[in-house]
Amino acid sequence: MENLAEKITARLEELRCHLQADGGDLEIVSIKGKTVNLKLRGACGCCPHATMTIKNGLERILRDELDPEITIERVM
Repeated sequence: MENLAEKITARLEELRCHLQADGGDLEIVSIKGKTVNLKLRGACGCCPHATMTIKNGLERILRDELDPEITIERVM
């Protein structure tokens, strides 16, 4: 069975296409336990809605699908 970090990585890789469609992208900086450090790139990196993308989008999906205690922290 995959560990949680592998599941998080795989799911974020699947979600990247949505960011890329808007001219952005994501980079996983690190995963420590249930905390994901994530950097947004391209259009997403300077978007005023980046926090909403992380918290209401990516983090919500990971919590719903993998573990309710996962948190994503944005790295600049």
